[in-house]
Amino acid sequence: MAKYRRSWSRETFNSYLKEGRGQGRGKGYKPWLTIHDFPSQGRSTRAPDWKAGRVQHFMSDHEVRYFYLLEWSDSVTDIREQFPLIEYEVAREIAKDMGIAYFGLT
Repeated sequence: MAKYRRSWSRETFNSYLKEGRGQGRGKGYKPWLTIHDFPSQGRSTRAPDWKAGRVQHFMSDHEVRYFYLLEWSDSVTDIREQFPLIEYEVAREIAKDMGIAYFGLT
């Protein structure tokens, strides 16, 4: 099996849901996307989350920098990176209203 999934379909979406991606809290949270899901032309990072006790997946330096700010904040108790928008029809409508091409399901 290839390391990266290069296409997106309703079957992929449903398999992610079945795997439990984008669900859970704290140590039990599974990110919707991981650094292994698609090739990066930049830098991706896996960083330990001391609050949740698991590894976080970040697709850019900006994401990981923001994570470090949140990690040291006493008011933050749970960080869930790569959180999915399960209601993808809502995202498609918003994009359509704004005149933006939306990557959607086929």
